[in-house]
Order: sequence, then structure tokens, then C-alpha cells
Amino acid sequence: MNILGVLLFAFGIAVSIALHEFGHLLTAKAFGMKVTRYFIGFGPKLFSFRKGETEYGLKAIPAGGFCEITGMTALEDVHPDDRKRAFYNHKVWKRVVVLSAGSITHFILGFFILLFLAMSLGLPNNKDLPVLAEITPCVQNHTVGLEAPCAPGAPAPAKDAGLQAGDQVTSIAGKPITTWSEMLRITRDLSGPTEFKVLRDGKEIALTVNVPKVTREVTDGKGGREVKEVGAIGVTWQQNFEYSPLAAVPASIAFTGDMFVNTWKGLMRFPERIPAVVKAIGGGERDLDTPISVVGASRLGGDAAERGLWAFFILMLAGLNFFVGVFNLLPLLPLDGGHIAVNLYERVRDWIRKLRGKPAGAPVNYMRLLPLTYVVIFIGGAITLLTVTADIVNPIRLQ
Repeated sequence: MNILGVLLFAFGIAVSIALHEFGHLLTAKAFGMKVTRYFIGFGPKLFSFRKGETEYGLKAIPAGGFCEITGMTALEDVHPDDRKRAFYNHKVWKRVVVLSAGSITHFILGFFILLFLAMSLGLPNNKDLPVLAEITPCVQNHTVGLEAPCAPGAPAPAKDAGLQAGDQVTSIAGKPITTWSEMLRITRDLSGPTEFKVLRDGKEIALTVNVPKVTREVTDGKGGREVKEVGAIGVTWQQNFEYSPLAAVPASIAFTGDMFVNTWKGLMRFPERIPAVVKAIGGGERDLDTPISVVGASRLGGDAAERGLWAFFILMLAGLNFFVGVFNLLPLLPLDGGHIAVNLYERVRDWIRKLRGKPAGAPVNYMRLLPLTYVVIFIGGAITLLTVTADIVNPIRLQ
């Protein structure tokens, strides 16, 4: 494992945390709220300095941070001179902006990470689109070796049919194709002249490919491998898409949307994956789909760096930012989303009371919400302990 890669990934996480808290700081100050402290980390203070009314500093445990805003709840004892600038005395929409600023910062950071990736190493083909990367000069049996020079008379079906790199296969023998995996499965059962339709420069083109049968080592559907005759046409899959600076913007926006959807789906499946983490701690095989901690993510980052998989490394950083941003907006205390929910509840409640000719209600008593907050903290702490333990004794590793 690449220790430098681990440290680099951990540094990326620390920067994300710092920017999350900076999002709260920046918006709070912009609205005239009083921010007394901005610290990265927890535990003993390593150093700090004061600029204006705010103390900035670093603490010994780099596992979070905080931005202390005066008057986060109406229950807080605030000096009379600071009451006008207290958080709870600002309009609800301003409070919601400040509370959501941390997550929004993660989303912005994640987008720019993807934008950098799009313009440098390329965005991964995460939808498994059947786009052709290369047209090989021929197809051969596995006994010859796929990288070996073409034997005399070896068929070159894709090349002869006129397929080109960049073509996206849309149908085979009249059957619509949407993924590379689907294309492989169908092609393996083919033999002889077959119509392939491809999308090229925005136009659909029909080509006839004479599909030969070759011997290949394939999966047997039971976790093993077997040698059998299959159809092959001599093409490779486009794993990454590289973009010009101009084209990278819309591509990154679309990819960001995909990551939001995948992040939300992952969060919804989170509880059902916890038993697999417990099983992994007991020595069972670690499922690649199980939740991981910051420790596990950093180890994966180290593995990626060691193998030179920098696109995967960068994509992990982007994914982590989207996950933290979405997770932090869940309507649960002590998360920012929980505070947002409380503020929105007060706003809706007071609006209804106004319609009924009643005065605004009293601020929500956070003391009554403490039991629920403690439950969330306990569950979150238990899950963190489980995932960290699993990432130490049975970590997910790159294959």
C-alpha cells in the first residue's frame, strides 16, 4: 500500500472538512452573524490566532471541525450587545442558507474535482455505454494470445465491416443495445453476417459484421472459468471519456447528477449492508458493496495511488464529497439537516398560527430533542466503530 497515497487522500478529506466549515463561516459573516471560533479538528488546541472577532485554529485530532456562531438556538445565553447578530434573530431563509452552506460547499468541490478529472484523465464510463475505444486488427483463439500478432488468415470482422473508434452500438440484429455488458452477451451467441447499428457523429449507421466463432476463456456463471466457442468481432470498450475544457462543463454537470442519484441510492441501502460489515469483522469475505470508513477510504486511496489509478483516486474524492454533503442534509440532529428541519418547522408552524390569528410560537426547545439526538449519535458512533474495525481487520482492497 502506498503510504504517500494514503496521506494524500487523508489530506484531501481534511481539506474537504475545512472547506465545509468555511462554507458556514463565509455565509454567516456575509449575513452579519457573529462567528466566534473556526477550528479544524477536535481535542487539544495546537495553535490559533485571532482576526477581528473570530479565533481561527487547528486542533490535535484531524477528524472534523466546527464553526461557532453566536446564538445557534434561542436557548443560548447571548450578551445583549450581540443579540441582533445572533443566529436565531435572522430570517429563516438566511439560517437555512448558513446551515446548508457546508453541504453546498461539498457539492461545489465535488463538481470541480469532476471537472478537473474530465479535462485531464477523463470521466469513467459509469453507465457502461457500448462505445468502442479501439478496432483490433483481428480476432484469434485464446490459445494464440489476444495481444499476439495476427496469424495469417485471422478474421478482422469489425475492421472489415467499417466500425470505428468512438462508435456507440445501438442495436444488434434488430435488438436495441444500451450497455457494453449486454453487447458482449449478445455477440458471444452470434455467428455469421449480422447487422450492427451504431451512432456516429449524431447519425445512426447500419453495418454488416461477419461474426466468427473463436475459443475464449469466459466465466461459467458459477464463479469459475471455462473455455468455449463464442462470437467475437474485435473491438475494445471505451472506459473513460476525455473532454475539451468547453465540453467538460456539461459532461461534469451530467456526471454530477449521476453521482447524486447513486449517492442517494447508496444511502437508502446503507442499513441493509451493516450485517455484511459485521460478518466481515468475523472473518467472512468482505463485500465490495459494504460501507467503509474514512480509514477504509484512505487505504483504498493508497492502493489506487500505488497502482497509478489516479482517475479512481480523484473519483473517490469527488464521491466522498457528494456522500458527506448529502448525508449531512438528512433531517436528523445533530446534523445540519436536523437543524434545517427544526428551523423550517418553526417557519411553517408560525405561518399556520398567523393564518389562525395567533402569535408566533415559542422557539423549539432543543432540550426536548436531546434524547433523539443522543440516539442518532449512538447509532452513528456504533456504525463508525464497526466500519473502522472492518477496515482494519478485513479491508476492501482493489482487485
